Amino acid sequence: MKKILFLFPLMLLLATVGCEKIDKLLTFYIEDSQNIKVSSSFPLGKIVPLTPLTVTTRSEEKFSNEGTRADLVKDVSLNRLTLTITDPSSENFDFLRSIKIYISTDSNDKVLLASLEQIPQGVKVISLKSNNAVLDKYIKAKSFTLTTEAVIAKPISQDITLRCDTRFKVTADPL
Repeated sequence: MKKILFLFPLMLLLATVGCEKIDKLLTFYIEDSQNIKVSSSFPLGKIVPLTPLTVTTRSEEKFSNEGTRADLVKDVSLNRLTLTITDPSSENFDFLRSIKIYISTDSNDKVLLASLEQIPQGVKVISLKSNNAVLDKYIKAKSFTLTTEAVIAKPISQDITLRCDTRFKVTADPL
């Protein structure tokens, strides 16, 4: 009886550690980069929609490379979203007060993906805060659209190009 009482917690511990390792084996990341253009003609202090970006996911190919399929994907979340000013090289994010980025598809509603309400001054790279939305249906689609809303804090003398780098965490069920 004492052996059983000793072995049960040990087996429970091994099962828990094993599940964590299996979960790590079934988790991978999908990364993408897109350019966003901020026009010098945007008005100050108003929420301004920027040109929507259509992103081709190539998800079936990515799932296949990871040894899974779309129907086995059980959890997709935004792991990281950064914006970097690429042009002009002398610009920083002082022109921006706040920013929100939404994700949508033709068949799914638009949801907030990430945002940043107070932009730090003097920086060329910012990391937005994830909204922790469930993104399975967006990443499984053939493409999705990123829509950006920004509040401009000061006049922009020339167009600014931003690189939007996204990283999605994907977890799949075993085959």
